[in-house]
Amino acid sequence: MSEDNHNIASNNGRTNSNSKISFEDVTKRFSVREGKGVSEFTAVDRINLEVHPGEFMAIVGPSGCGKSTLLDLLAGLSKPTSGQILLDGKPITGPGLDRGIVFQQYALFPWRTAEANIEFGLEAKGIRAKERKERARHYLSLVGLSGFENRYPHELSGGMKQRVAIARSLAFDPEMLLMDEPFAALDAQTRESLQDELLRIWEQTGKTIIFITHGIDEAVYLGQRVAVMTARPGRIKRVIDIPLGSRTEEEDIRSGAEFGKLRHEIWSELREEVQRSQAFDRSNGTSVESDKAKVK
Repeated sequence: MSEDNHNIASNNGRTNSNSKISFEDVTKRFSVREGKGVSEFTAVDRINLEVHPGEFMAIVGPSGCGKSTLLDLLAGLSKPTSGQILLDGKPITGPGLDRGIVFQQYALFPWRTAEANIEFGLEAKGIRAKERKERARHYLSLVGLSGFENRYPHELSGGMKQRVAIARSLAFDPEMLLMDEPFAALDAQTRESLQDELLRIWEQTGKTIIFITHGIDEAVYLGQRVAVMTARPGRIKRVIDIPLGSRTEEEDIRSGAEFGKLRHEIWSELREEVQRSQAFDRSNGTSVESDKAKVK
C-alpha cells in the first residue's frame, strides 16, 4: 500500500473524539527465529481505527493479516511496539474486566456444569454464591440455554458450548465483547442461528462488539461497519458502512440485492489482498488453498 493510500485508510477509520476505542498508529512487531539468527516480523502496521460506543464492528482480512493480533492488543494480552490504543480516551495497559473475550475454542472446564463454568470468574471476583447463581442463570437464559444449567460440556453440542462461552463473558458485565472467529468451527445452520442470537443479545445489551471473521457474508450480516485489512503486514485498507438496518426482522436480508451489493464491494477490496497473501505463502512454501474459500 502506498503512503497516500495508507492516509486515506487512516482517515476512513477515524471518526470523532467520542469514540469508545481508538487505535492510533498502532504497529506490532515480533522477533522470530530464522536459522541461527533472529529477524523482526511486522504483524500489523500503523493501524488507525475508531469504534463508536455500542457499535458492532466486523473486521475481515486474508489469513495471516494480523486480525487476531489486533484483538490481543485490544484485550491487553500484548502491547503495541509503537502507537497506542485508547479505551474511553485512556491507554490500554493490560487486561481488564471491561473487556470480555470469546475465542473460537470454547475453553470450558470439563468438570464443571454450564452454570459452574459461568460462575468460575465470578468466584475469583469474590461475588457471593447467591448472586453468582443468579447471574449465571440470567445469562444462560439470555443465550437461550435455560434448563441446561446442570449439563456438563460433553453433554452439550458445539453451538451450546459457544453459547456458554458467550454467557461467561457477559456475566462480568463488560463494556465490550471481543470475538475472534467464534463461530468458525460450527456447521452452517448452527453458525447462522448463533449469528441471529448474537445480534439479539447485542440489541438487548447495547455492548460494543469487535468481531473478527474470515467470512464476508458473516461480516456484512453482523457488522454496522466492516473494516477490511490488507495482506501482511496488516493495515486498514477501508472501512465500509453497512446500512442494512435491523437484522432481527422476519425477512432474511441475506437474500436481498443490497446485501449482495455490499458483499461484492467488500470482496472487490479483499480480492487483491488475498492474492497478495497467497503469493507470499507460495514464496515461502506454505499452503494457500484455504484463503479464498475462507473469505468467499
